[in-house]
Amino acid sequence: MPDSLETARSAAAKAREAAAADPAKLPALVQALQLVGDALRDSDLAAAEAAYREAIAVAEGRELPVGTLANVRMNLATLLDFSDRAEQATSFYEEAIADFEALGTKDAKEVAAQLRNNLAMTYKDLGKYALAEQHYLRALETLEANHGRNSETVATLFNNLGGLYYVAGFPDQAKDMFTDALDVRTIVLGAAHRDTAQAHSNLGTACHELQDNAAAKQHFETALSILEAQIQDERRSFEATSQDYIAMLEMSGDQAAADTVRSRAEKVLASA
Repeated sequence: MPDSLETARSAAAKAREAAAADPAKLPALVQALQLVGDALRDSDLAAAEAAYREAIAVAEGRELPVGTLANVRMNLATLLDFSDRAEQATSFYEEAIADFEALGTKDAKEVAAQLRNNLAMTYKDLGKYALAEQHYLRALETLEANHGRNSETVATLFNNLGGLYYVAGFPDQAKDMFTDALDVRTIVLGAAHRDTAQAHSNLGTACHELQDNAAAKQHFETALSILEAQIQDERRSFEATSQDYIAMLEMSGDQAAADTVRSRAEKVLASA
């Protein structure tokens, strides 16, 4: 048994005894159980989940300091989410967000915004687009206030919102968000960055959906040029973007252009 886990379990056992004798010691027990869960995450997800749930159970109905359960709920939410139990994760995400926002500090609000981003992605995957939009917009408000518009953190939110609007069937709004993401990434990361290439590709997809195929081609061509220049590191991204571009051209009825892009991609990948 790793030393960190044994230490955490020993601390939890002592904290459990102390809390049984003095309820004022419950926050220490919650923290100790959280550490047990954290130590188990990489080796035994079921045991980690049990430790987090015990921490929540022992605090239930108790008057504890604000934020006592914030990290526990956050860690349980992410554990459930990344274990393909998204629906079970949502309530813990919501509670963790409320906990961190109640703390009121800039750092706590930052964590809450990142959790809103996670929760929005979860709601998007569950098809609950209105809830996803609500959390993305709240996260964007906080992160833009903390970092300013021109930051990669904000660009990521623009990109995520664009993806949401696209799958929800609102290509105009998707185009607006992808354009914002591209503008910010070009400023922050530079015109030749791989994430800027991704922004061009996403914007190209939205333009195609809006039947602006000339603009779509321009963005895909730019994305491919960026990735081709870094082909040793970006082989997978280049291949995926090429396939998306080819699919777009074929759907547009431009088979000759699709064949040209396919031939180009094969040569670039072969040379890499």
